[in-house]
Amino acid sequence: MPAGSTRRQRICDLLNTAADQQPVTVTGWVKTSRFSKNVSFVHVFDGSTPQTIQVVLKDDADDALKKRLGVGAAVRVRGHWVPSRGGKQDWEVVADGVEIIGDSDPSKYPLQRKRTSMEHLRTIAHLRPRTNTHQAMLRVRNALSWQIHKFFQDRGFLWIHTPILATSDAEGAGEMFQVTHGADATSFFGQPMNLTVSGQLHVECFAQSHTDVYTFGPTFRAENSNTARHACEFWMIEPEIAFADLDDVIALAEEFIKEVGLATMEQCAADFDFFDRFVAKGGVQEVREALAKPFARVTYTEAQEILAASGRQFDYPIGWGSSMQAEHERFLAEEHFKCPVFVTDYPTDQKAFYMRLSDDGRTVAATDLLVPRLGEIIGGSQREERLDVLQAELSRRGMDASSLWWYLELRQWGTTPHGGFGLGFERMLMWMTGISNIRDAIPFPRTPGNAAF
Repeated sequence: MPAGSTRRQRICDLLNTAADQQPVTVTGWVKTSRFSKNVSFVHVFDGSTPQTIQVVLKDDADDALKKRLGVGAAVRVRGHWVPSRGGKQDWEVVADGVEIIGDSDPSKYPLQRKRTSMEHLRTIAHLRPRTNTHQAMLRVRNALSWQIHKFFQDRGFLWIHTPILATSDAEGAGEMFQVTHGADATSFFGQPMNLTVSGQLHVECFAQSHTDVYTFGPTFRAENSNTARHACEFWMIEPEIAFADLDDVIALAEEFIKEVGLATMEQCAADFDFFDRFVAKGGVQEVREALAKPFARVTYTEAQEILAASGRQFDYPIGWGSSMQAEHERFLAEEHFKCPVFVTDYPTDQKAFYMRLSDDGRTVAATDLLVPRLGEIIGGSQREERLDVLQAELSRRGMDASSLWWYLELRQWGTTPHGGFGLGFERMLMWMTGISNIRDAIPFPRTPGNAAF
């Protein structure tokens, strides 16, 4: 910004400026204030950086103004950018004038305490973006979104906007939120309509016309689960590639996780330093090291053998045919392989109808990526491109194929081997930052019994 400009400057930009006596205009909210007989300081943040900016008030600052400069107040500061006389910062603003844009009574301000539990902050989700942890989380969430789009756009993938309203359940689990209009649930659309659980089925259409595509948007599960990893509304990234098998899907997933993860950490270095120090000590460095090494790969059958040989007493059963639970996933990633691991070739009945049946007739060409501390963050597969096999699988599961007529028709004209994966956006955010509950990785969490905002 040119010297002498009166437009507001972002604090992150100003902190990279070393122009003595440059006139500046800063807007933001008061983080702390300290008044004494000789000097008065106000620290202001604007969300653009983890750092605050120190504002020095002149000796003749009005006492009435000082009383209004309590924590949470919104201010506009005009002054000059000068080298700081103190040792905690290199530069500061010497204020020529301070304008109160929005008052805040510090005696009643809900965030005045230095330490507030994450549970309490969820009850004031409209204000928690002003806390250090949520400020950092939202900046990282923004950067991670950008890096995800950049990864795919740099490789020529098309971003497809798949429907949020859907008639079919991509997972076959039936855990969907039904959209109603009036007393009759079918009156508006002529048939039952739901919030989507996945954009995958629809995005497959575009892989069969544009080869490399992806969708990135909100998804919804009516799953009555109150675990730290589950939410009713969350975001999914779902790339789909034509002329591809399971090995291609796994290669894309590993390249994606590594490049996007490292680029986001670089873009938000100060925020990740905060997470490493105050949220999960050493956790960010562990993720950084994991992203720098090859990921492991094991079949479901081999994974069950590893679990059986561990001597560990698990809460949930193990053995071929048993569902992999979070405790099993974390053991494999954290303790056995000590790195992210792709588990492949799951039993057919544990996976969705659209996954390609293997030659053994018992397993499908599917994969989950398991990471330490969290478990599964990616689920993917090669899709079943053979029409007769797909029809037989729908029949075996007792599923109504009529609503999937268009999906079946994709296999009739110019079908190709293809595949893709789904990444739980909030789960990746949790793994990278050390945030332990998905409710703290999304601006307004939607979980059973929780829709206050």
